[in-house]
Amino acid sequence: MPKGVPETVPDDGLTTRQRRRLPVLAVNTGEGKGKSTAAFGMAMRAWNAGLDIAVFQFVKSAKWKVGEENTMLALNRLHEQTGEGGPVQWHKMGQGWSWIRSNSDTEEDHAESARAGWREIARRLQEQQHDFYVLDEFTYPLHWGWIDVDEVVETLRSRPGSQHVVITGRYAPPALTEAADLVTEMRKIKHPMDAGRKGQKGIEW
Repeated sequence: MPKGVPETVPDDGLTTRQRRRLPVLAVNTGEGKGKSTAAFGMAMRAWNAGLDIAVFQFVKSAKWKVGEENTMLALNRLHEQTGEGGPVQWHKMGQGWSWIRSNSDTEEDHAESARAGWREIARRLQEQQHDFYVLDEFTYPLHWGWIDVDEVVETLRSRPGSQHVVITGRYAPPALTEAADLVTEMRKIKHPMDAGRKGQKGIEW
């Protein structure tokens, strides 16, 4: 695909402009580093284009801090103050899901919290609340069987409008990658931790 030009053009009756407006489902998976980083890079592009962005971070603790969260929320404040870019929401699994009342620390509680997050995402997709969604580390509750993969695939395939969705995490189910328009597998060649170096500020978080 040199210079962004497709090698073939499908005979689907759509114009070039109509194809450019089709929603994209992207999956960043694999063992290597960079899955979430790439997703948030796309989110920054979406913000610059004025799209409404919602991030749903599927981690076990709402207390976890990542640098991308501060960056994206700073961009949201800039949007509110100047009108530049688009609005940004950031939601974390567990106590960070504002639509559930409480969350304790058992595996079943984490599973139910993940399901509650997915139900909220599905509702927002149906109502077309946002233009661009990042479902960060969403492959894990799918891999662990907490959320039904077929239901997720059907919901994503039938989402209305032109809502873009980017999903990150290892072990992406085959049904999800089959349904996706863009799939990238990160493969580790070398990593500083292989040499005994711990994660560094500005690199890992």
